[in-house]
Amino acid sequence: MLGYTQQQLAEMIGVTYQQAHKYERGINRVSAGRLYEIAEVLDVPVGYFYDGLGAKADKEAPQRQRMCLELARNFSMIKNDRHQEALSQLARALAASESAAAESSAEVQAQD
Repeated sequence: MLGYTQQQLAEMIGVTYQQAHKYERGINRVSAGRLYEIAEVLDVPVGYFYDGLGAKADKEAPQRQRMCLELARNFSMIKNDRHQEALSQLARALAASESAAAESSAEVQAQD
């Protein structure tokens, strides 16, 4: 980043090379405080790390994430194993039908 190696960056922010590598790969999250420290050391604004993130993507992703979290939360509240399995089968069937419909549509378009 900005011409620094992971080792150099790690030394500059006071973490091990392994920790810097985990930050870069997304294995460990970077806290807001750590992000601020990194920005200070690199002499860039914190917003530098968010360049390229579009407003449209920001609005769509959280809505889908909320929906997935709500689904998982509700699913975990179902205590009946048979009901959980039935819901899982329903989700698989819906996904399969969506996939089949998309493939069929693509085949029709290819023929035109």
